[in-house]
Amino acid sequence: MAGAVSAEKSEKAGDGLVEKVVAVKRISKVVKGGRIFSFSAMVVVGNPEENKIGYGFGKAREVPEAMRKAKDVARKNMRYIDLNGDTIWYEKIARFGATRVFMKPASEGTGIIAGGAMRPVFEVLGVRNVLSKVQGGGNPINVVKATIKGLTETDSPEHYAMKRGMKLSDILDIKTKE
Repeated sequence: MAGAVSAEKSEKAGDGLVEKVVAVKRISKVVKGGRIFSFSAMVVVGNPEENKIGYGFGKAREVPEAMRKAKDVARKNMRYIDLNGDTIWYEKIARFGATRVFMKPASEGTGIIAGGAMRPVFEVLGVRNVLSKVQGGGNPINVVKATIKGLTETDSPEHYAMKRGMKLSDILDIKTKE
């Protein structure tokens, strides 16, 4: 297995979706006659207007075919993320495997403070102000999965107020007293 090739490719599809390639890897299989090379690709697809995101993983003998498969899987697995304008609602820590990601809302003008595989996730989702950190394993696949897991687990204060049978002002007062 050869090293990972990271690619920052972004394109806007005709249906309003933004696609970014997170990682492309070359994989070799040793057989009797020598080595057989194939490629794997990780792609995130998002719709910033509707706060939807999906990720996909594809494998093939050729890079374009692997990317096409990954895009198809990502489009099928789109999820809605509840956002606070152009940032997230509150601090969140999420884990997937050995990877742990920390995300924190940021004020207007901060930008995306994220590295590696987290940046494409925020860019295709339409998040423009966020602070984040990856701890533990830096595998791009696990980083993307942990980031999307953390984002899907966040809910708005309105959701929590409705769930508890309280008013939104009561929920926000509790937050300001702490």
